[in-house]
Amino acid sequence: MIRICRYFSLLFLLLFCIQFANAQSSFDLNVGFGAAQDKALGSVDINTLNACPAGDTTCASTSSLSGFMLGFGANLMLWNHFGLGGDVQVQPARQNYLTFQQLNSATGQAGDILQSRVTFYDFNGIYQPVSSKKALLQLIGGIGGANVKFYEQVSQSNQVLGNSVQSQYAGSSNHFSVHGGVGVQIYVTDHVFIRPQFDVHYVTNFSQFGRNIVTSEMVWIGYSLGRQ
Repeated sequence: MIRICRYFSLLFLLLFCIQFANAQSSFDLNVGFGAAQDKALGSVDINTLNACPAGDTTCASTSSLSGFMLGFGANLMLWNHFGLGGDVQVQPARQNYLTFQQLNSATGQAGDILQSRVTFYDFNGIYQPVSSKKALLQLIGGIGGANVKFYEQVSQSNQVLGNSVQSQYAGSSNHFSVHGGVGVQIYVTDHVFIRPQFDVHYVTNFSQFGRNIVTSEMVWIGYSLGRQ
């Protein structure tokens, strides 16, 4: 019952925003495609995941943050030049983060890989210094968070059972972040737009990767409600 009430509340809020946008300015719904980047943490001890000390023989290199990102977002422009927005960017596929052990079917050695999936979410203020019927320049800034989930994937290969892969959730880490971005929203029709956007996230204590600054490039495709 509580979940149903929550969903009704969210639906009511969405309908209110749409009606408000029709009366005032515009309400944008969009989906995005792009990529995010951060450098690798480097060599770590596979038993502790701490920085690898000199001479340690149980070390392996971690991967950098890269790969495809999928985004969902919405913006409510309260005035001609100012508004509010929020978005989520997630890696739909896991990426290999650290190899504990390589698969070797000849010796029967199982493969053991730690995989990661990163999600960013932001709540933003939006400033539009340039606005016309065909294009908008948006300067975006706000706060949010980053979540890193880890999964352990074990693979085996032998003549009796063939190939098998098992995966299990291994843990997650949450971080506060500050977000800034710039985008150009180009209208291909009166309501449909494409917005190329460049973003920078400063993620506090982002110890899973090599730096606290994450860059990303997204192309957002959306629809504006209430736009005149």
